[in-house]
Amino acid sequence: MYEEYSRQVLPSKRYRELLGSAICVFNSNNQFIIENILRIDDSNYNWHELIDKTSGSLLQSVKETISKNSDTKIAVLFSSIIVKRNRIIHSYQITENDQQILSTKTKNNKQFTITESYLLEFIKDNEHLSLMLHKLRGY
Repeated sequence: MYEEYSRQVLPSKRYRELLGSAICVFNSNNQFIIENILRIDDSNYNWHELIDKTSGSLLQSVKETISKNSDTKIAVLFSSIIVKRNRIIHSYQITENDQQILSTKTKNNKQFTITESYLLEFIKDNEHLSLMLHKLRGY
C-alpha cells in the first residue's frame, strides 16, 4: 500500500493503526511508571533523570520503589512488555502473502512475524499494566 506522503510501500492501514496504538500505550505506561516511582520516592529520583533512561534501565528503579511498596507483579509485567516492545521497535519490514508486515528475531535468533494478534496482545498487556499502576497510585 502506498500513501501520498510516502513513496515507500507500507503495511495496511489497520496494521499501522495497531502499530501506532501499541507505541502510544507503551509510551503512556512508561511515563506512568515514572509517575509512580516519583510518587513513592521523590527524594532519591527526579523526573529529568528518569525520563532520559531507557525503559530497561527503569526496571531497577521500579524494583527499588514500586516492588518494595507493593509486590513484583508490576515489575515482571513491565519487563515482559519491554521485551515485546523491543521486538516491535527493532523489527524489519518484509513481504508476506503479498502484504507488508514486520518481522523480528529474538536474541536467540528465533525469527517471527509481528502479527496483528501480537500487536493486540501487546496492547492488552499494556492495558493490564495501566490498571495495576492506577491501583497502586490509589486514584
